[in-house]
Amino acid sequence: MLNHNTESVPRLYRVVRSGARYKRTLDLLSNAKKFSPGMVTKSGLMVGLGETTEELVDVFRDLGQRGVDILSIGQYMRPSRDHLPIARFYPPEEFVYLKEQALRFGFRHVESGPMVRSSYHAQEQAEATAPAPQQLLT
Repeated sequence: MLNHNTESVPRLYRVVRSGARYKRTLDLLSNAKKFSPGMVTKSGLMVGLGETTEELVDVFRDLGQRGVDILSIGQYMRPSRDHLPIARFYPPEEFVYLKEQALRFGFRHVESGPMVRSSYHAQEQAEATAPAPQQLLT
């Protein structure tokens, strides 16, 4: 499994991930599928940094078009005063809505909730995307 977190929407990318580029993130995830079509790919987003729901859905679409298998969506929590402030807290029902929207774009597994982090329920994510066991013919 290859995990590369997208973290935010394109409009906020330079502020949230100063050294990263949105297109480079999409290219990395897309290339992983080109070079190893069976590889499970995963990405994650933080919400609460000032993005709109429409921007999030656009990111879901971009990731889905690149064949990303697993998506995690969690609330941004400011680790220290040196980090970006929280623009808003998402209530649990918005996380349910975001999961429903993300699933429209072909993800095999979506974790969405206030406390979700990239490794949240990692075992369940791996099991949800594992190939079906092959039965032996007797």
